[in-house]
Amino acid sequence: MELQTLIDQVKKNERYEEAGMILCHNGVVRSTSRDGKRVKGLKIKSDRAKLDEIIAKYKQNKGIVEILVHIAEDDTMLVVGDDVMFIVVAGDIRETVIATLTDVLNEIKKEVTSKTEFFSVE
Repeated sequence: MELQTLIDQVKKNERYEEAGMILCHNGVVRSTSRDGKRVKGLKIKSDRAKLDEIIAKYKQNKGIVEILVHIAEDDTMLVVGDDVMFIVVAGDIRETVIATLTDVLNEIKKEVTSKTEFFSVE
């Protein structure tokens, strides 16, 4: 999946004319863990049913036109620089869209995804 594909999908939404902003998140595999260890890759697991619940919940926010999320397939070995997750939120005004993307991202990280990092032996 490409980010542009998601953006193009948003633009086909029947309510797209209500949008004043499309905001995107592109999470990638970074070269170090939060505690500074050298990462060579990671695998993701996702609760897709929970993801659907979160998207449905935040689509109810006043001013939100569309929310699309793509997460890498479960158990695929991702390497440094690979795309892990795309989130696209379209809505009426900046404040609404930024807050919604932030809330969706935080909830996905907490409730939907888990990762296993693989470290380089140096």
